[in-house]
Formats: sequence, C-alpha cells, structure tokens
Amino acid sequence: MTSLAINNGLTLISTPIGNLRDVTFRAIDALMEADQILCEDTRVSRKLLSHYGIKTKLTPYHEYNAASLRPKIIRSLQQGKKIALISDAGTPNISDPGYKLIESCLANDIQVSTVPGPTAVIAALSISGLPTDNFYFGGFLPSKTTARKKTFASLQTLDTTLIFYESPARLVACLHDSLEYFAGRTAVVARELTKLHEDVRRAEISDLYSFYRGLARVRGEIVFLISPPRKEALYLNHDQIKKLLKEQLANETLKDAVANIAHEYEISRSLVYRLALEMKNV
Repeated sequence: MTSLAINNGLTLISTPIGNLRDVTFRAIDALMEADQILCEDTRVSRKLLSHYGIKTKLTPYHEYNAASLRPKIIRSLQQGKKIALISDAGTPNISDPGYKLIESCLANDIQVSTVPGPTAVIAALSISGLPTDNFYFGGFLPSKTTARKKTFASLQTLDTTLIFYESPARLVACLHDSLEYFAGRTAVVARELTKLHEDVRRAEISDLYSFYRGLARVRGEIVFLISPPRKEALYLNHDQIKKLLKEQLANETLKDAVANIAHEYEISRSLVYRLALEMKNV
C-alpha cells in the first residue's frame, strides 16, 4: 500500500506529551514508513513505538552527540533516505537541539516537512484562561536566580501572555523570583498535561507561591504562564509612581506602601522601593 505519510528528506513528527492515544494516524504511518527515527532517548521513544507495533530503527540524537552525528545524517538524506525526527514528547525542535539539523538540511537543499500534533506550550495556553491572541514563549527559564531575575526584568513590560517551561525542582524558586517583577498578576501552573495526574492551577502569583512552597515535593512536567500587565501599569512613569507613593505614605508605612502599589499596578516591588528611597533622600 502506497502512502504519502512521510516525504523524502527530514520529517519532524509530533508525539504525545503524555497520553499515548494523542498521536495522529498520520504520525503512526510516517513513523512506520521512515527508514530511521532520530530521538532524544531511545528508552522513552521505544514505549510509543512498541505501543503501536512500530519497528523502525531508533537512533539517539541529542545535544551531546548532535554535532558529530549531523554530517552522517545529511549524507543519508542526500542518498534518498526518509528520516524522522521526534522528541521525548510533543513537537520536535521546540526547546531541543533540532534546529541545527534543520538548518543543515536547508543549507544542503534537503526537504524538511512536518507531521504536526501535540505541544505543551499550546495545550497549556489554550486552557489557561489567559489572553491567547498573542503570547511570548521563553522556553526553559535559567536555572540560576540571578539569570532568572534578569530574564523576568527584561519581560516585565511586555504586553502579552508569558509562557515558560520549568522543572519541578525549581518551581518554588521560580515563583518566588517572579513575585518581584509580576506581583499581582494572575499566573498558571500547568502540570502533567494529558496524564493521569494532570493539574492546572490558576491564581495570583503570590497564592501559587504559597501553595507550592507548602508542598513536600512537586512532580511532573510544568508549563508556567503569566498574564499580561494591566493597561494602566504599562504607562506609569517614575514620576507617577512617586506621586502614588506620596499619597500612600501619608497613611501607610514604607513597606506597606511599596507592597500596595506593586500589587495594585503590577509593578516590580524592587522598582517601587528604589523610587521610595529616592524620595526619602531628596
């Protein structure tokens, strides 16, 4: 039987992010017809292939061997082989080393095709309850606090929904750092999407931080989303913030005034505090 499930060249094939039944019919056909499947971890991918009786050869392709393996893959493709690229879960080339292989294929006039399907970014966004008309995907956040805060600071005034991947071991630290830049905003932690223990929590960042800080352990793959700033917060300059501080300080302590303004207008607490100190030193 002849099928057009997979073209000559390199084909990126999306695989389930959790539930094995989320794979498409065409993806199964393409994996069967491929001469070779490149994957991140053969142990992970073999579970999917075994479930559907797919016996195509699996070859590990990951950040540690990609540079040395790419020339061999390009030669095979130039000889007419049909090669599939998959990731451990979801759409390949999203936060993985696949783009360098695609770049090499295009540089060598090798066709690159796609069999679309699941991706955790869109799955989480679609059920988040946050604006979906435009969004920023930042991939995996830096593991170190200083670098993570620098990333948050650079995105603080971006007028769009923010989406990141995060590890369960760093979620609490991530939420803690995000409070400094996104206080008062609604956020979503989408964990184990499509799996048995799927959990999606939507609340103010401070409430999410309190909840996860109280858990002994957080498990599962995580997508972290942050709502856009309220419109009025986008246009407050330093003089306007100082005016708000002056009004608040007439009845509140410095700590409470800073916290109230940062929360109400979704402004960085550190920025408001710095401006408050400037006022005191004048």
